[in-house]
Amino acid sequence: MSSDTLAASAAAPDIPEPAGSPRIVPQRRPGQWAAAVAVLVLLGFAVASVVRNKAFQWGVVGDYFTSDSVLRGLWLTLWLTAVVMVLGFVLGALLAAARLSANPVLRGVSWGYVWLFRSIPILVQLLLWFNIGALYPEVLGVRTVNLFTPIAVAIIGLTLHEAAYAAEVVRGGILSVDRGQVEAAQALGLSRWRRWWRIVLPQAMRSIVPPAGNMLIGTLKGTSIVSVIAVQDLLFSTQLVYHRTYQVIPLLMVATLWYTVVTSVLGVGQYYVEKHYARGAERTR
Repeated sequence: MSSDTLAASAAAPDIPEPAGSPRIVPQRRPGQWAAAVAVLVLLGFAVASVVRNKAFQWGVVGDYFTSDSVLRGLWLTLWLTAVVMVLGFVLGALLAAARLSANPVLRGVSWGYVWLFRSIPILVQLLLWFNIGALYPEVLGVRTVNLFTPIAVAIIGLTLHEAAYAAEVVRGGILSVDRGQVEAAQALGLSRWRRWWRIVLPQAMRSIVPPAGNMLIGTLKGTSIVSVIAVQDLLFSTQLVYHRTYQVIPLLMVATLWYTVVTSVLGVGQYYVEKHYARGAERTR
């Protein structure tokens, strides 16, 4: 032991605790432990029932999980999700800019668009676009009957629907940036473009990314609704198979597992994107 340590020990002797002082004991929570055990037991029974239930026909699930028809449907689902999200956010950003503009006409039109497309169910929108020929048989000399293919109808309907929600997401993200940040950038002489690109957008992304990630996952699952207009997405591809083989449950499980896998991957990606834009603003746990 060094001389410095001995000196410190001598200077600061241990102070004995007073006699009879209460001893601190962690609070017992038997209810929480009992609830946790009960949940784990019920979860175990649920998993065991799914694994052991022969009606799921897991062998059939494995046979069709990577079949060509299912993979083609999966690819169309992923492609449709990507196209709809890109177009939806481009249109949504324009609507958000119009909503935040000083022009009352642009603000009114943007508000009306968001109100209308958030009010009509997506299934109704798709069916209306699919039957557009009954509403407008001819537009500018062009017959609209059979003008749009089912995929085109799906892209148009889903994009217009998602744009209404994307507009609110983008608008909320922009409004979350403190006004003082923009004023400070103006004081530094930054141009309007650089203020938006270097100051407003990086801070707004912290508020935009979480709901945008949820929208992406919701759009992926929402594409299953296009099966009603005979778009051969993942769900429709599995339906074609079980209409032929009558193996409804295992084919539905194939679609369920693929949706679960893709949404899990998207969830991991969303986590890292959020972490990237949260740099410098993370709360200490």
